[in-house]
Amino acid sequence: MSLPHAHPITLQPWQVIGAGICALILTVGLARFAYTPLLPLMRVDAGLSAAQGGWLATFNYLGYLLGTLLAARVGDMQQKFRFYRIGLVLAVVATALMGATTQPWLWGLLRFVAGLSSTAGLLLASGLVLNWLLANKQRPRLGLHFAGLGLGIVVSGLATGLLAGHAHSSAQWAWLGLLGAMFLVPAWFWMPPPTPSSAAQAAQAPPPPSRRWRQLLVAAYFCAGIGFVVSATFIVAILEQTPAFGGHGSAVWVLVGLAAVPSTFAWDRIAARLGLIRALMLAFTLQAASFVLPLLDNGLAAGLGSALLFGLTFAGIVSLTLTVVGRHYPHNPAKAMANLTLSYGVAQILAPALAGTLARSSGSYQASLLLAAIFMAIGIVLLAAMPDDAGDRAPR
Repeated sequence: MSLPHAHPITLQPWQVIGAGICALILTVGLARFAYTPLLPLMRVDAGLSAAQGGWLATFNYLGYLLGTLLAARVGDMQQKFRFYRIGLVLAVVATALMGATTQPWLWGLLRFVAGLSSTAGLLLASGLVLNWLLANKQRPRLGLHFAGLGLGIVVSGLATGLLAGHAHSSAQWAWLGLLGAMFLVPAWFWMPPPTPSSAAQAAQAPPPPSRRWRQLLVAAYFCAGIGFVVSATFIVAILEQTPAFGGHGSAVWVLVGLAAVPSTFAWDRIAARLGLIRALMLAFTLQAASFVLPLLDNGLAAGLGSALLFGLTFAGIVSLTLTVVGRHYPHNPAKAMANLTLSYGVAQILAPALAGTLARSSGSYQASLLLAAIFMAIGIVLLAAMPDDAGDRAPR
C-alpha cells in the first residue's frame, strides 16, 4: 500500500489527537466493541448460545494478539505507520462484512480480522501520537487520545440503539461499516508519519526500568486484561438478565462510554498527584468494585454503579499503563507498548471462552464476575510490589 504524503507541512495538535481518536472509534469502538451491544440481538437472530458468543469474542482477541505480536516484532516506525493504515482499512471491511453472513465460522474469521485491526488504534496510533508529542515538545500524556475509547463505545452504543427495532443484526453491521468509513478519513490523513528522536531527546529519556519492574507490570496488566474482557464482552448480556435492565442493553453500553470519555483526563490529573503506579492501583480497586456490585444486588442502582465504575476505570487503566511504558521507551513507544500488551492479549483470549462456558454451566454470569474481581485484586497486589521508579511519576 503506497503512502502518499498528503499531510500538511505542520499539523495542529488537535488534528493529530483527532486522528488518534478517530482511529480508536473505528478500530476499537466499531470494529471490536460493537459486538457487545449486538451480541444479545445476534443470539436471537442466529440462535447463538452463550458459549458460542464467548468463542466469537475469543477469535476477536486472537486477532488482537496476532496484531500485538506483529507490532512487537517490527522495530521500524515507518513500517508501523504502514500497518496502522492497513489496520484502518481492515476495520471497515471486517465490520461491514459481519452483516453479509450468518455462518458462525465466517463470523469467527471476521472477528479475528477485526481484532487484528484494533491494534492500529490501541497500539500503533498510541505510539504515533506519543512520538509526535515528544518530537514537538508537548506533554507526553495520552489521556486525551484515549478518550477515543469511551467515544467509540458511545458511537457504537448510540448507533445500535438507534437502529434497534428498525434493522436486524446483519443490517446493523452493514450500517456500522459505513459509519466506520467516515472515521477512516481523518484517521488516515491527519496522522503524521513518525519522526526519529533527536540526540537531545535520547539524552532526556529515563533509564530502562528493572527486570522485576517489567515482570510485575506485565503480570498486573494480564490481570487487568481478564477483568476488562469479561465486562467488555458480557456487561450488556449480564445486565439484560436483570429485571431493571431487560431490553435496555444498548443504553447501558452508552453509559459505559459516556463515563469513559472524561475518565482519561481525570486519571491524568490523579497520576500527576499520586504517580502512575499508585493511580493504577486506585483504578484497579474501583474496577474490582464494578464486578462485585452486580453480585451483591441485581437492582437498578447496582447495575448503574457497575456500568459507571467500569466506564470510569477501563480506559484509564489502558491509558496509564501504556503511558508509563511509553515514557520509558520514547524512541519506539509502539514496540514497548506491544510487548507489554501481549499479556493483556493472552488474557483476552482465555477469559471470554472461560466466562461463556461458566455462564452456560451455571445459567448466569455471576461466576465470571467473581473471577474478574479476584484477578483485579491480584493485580493490585502485584502493583503494590513494584519497586519505585522515577519514570512512574507523570509530568504535571
